[in-house]
Amino acid sequence: MLTKDQIAQRIAKEVKDGYYVNLGIGIPTLVANYIPEGIDVEFQSENGVLGMGPFPFEGDEDPDVINAGKQTITTLPGASFFDSATSFGMIRGQHVDLTILGAMEVAENGDIANWKIPGKMVKGMGGAMDLVASAENIIVAMMHVNKAGESKILKRCTLPLTGVGCVKKVVTELAVLEVTPNGFKLLERAPGITTEQIIASTEAELIVTGDIPEMTF
Repeated sequence: MLTKDQIAQRIAKEVKDGYYVNLGIGIPTLVANYIPEGIDVEFQSENGVLGMGPFPFEGDEDPDVINAGKQTITTLPGASFFDSATSFGMIRGQHVDLTILGAMEVAENGDIANWKIPGKMVKGMGGAMDLVASAENIIVAMMHVNKAGESKILKRCTLPLTGVGCVKKVVTELAVLEVTPNGFKLLERAPGITTEQIIASTEAELIVTGDIPEMTF
């Protein structure tokens, strides 16, 4: 099974030259560490940063330079800072080419639940609802199963929804899945993981066509 860093590394292959990309909290923040050389990408954070770089090394953190998840970040030459109203204007105006989010659940029709578990304290919605309502290309980085081994890739989400029918692709520790009009299509499997293992770990029905290749990084 993939580590969280390997999930981020696989998603980094989806980033194209010239993209403006918003990274959600959790695994998505790691994607900035794996952008291939020669690719020019601008990472945006809804708290008002454009031009984020990789995470700082220990000892190099600046507590005044943070992302929307309050994690310390680095910035690249030419980076800019602005108010959150301007930042959300970029998001709502569809000026972000790719949004990478974490999730607690994703349904086979592209619904996403990533902000609340009833009965548990949460920090709040943040920018997630604006991001899923405005973005045309959403990739989810998440774990395939929970700590009890239960699938988080579902026929229907059981938690309060963040967005409806918006997710395009999901990358987990087991597989790469594409959301199609007919449900989840299995595109790739993690090295050493069989198609049968992925099917057994998935509550939703999977579309499996031919031999499924292993992920490459």
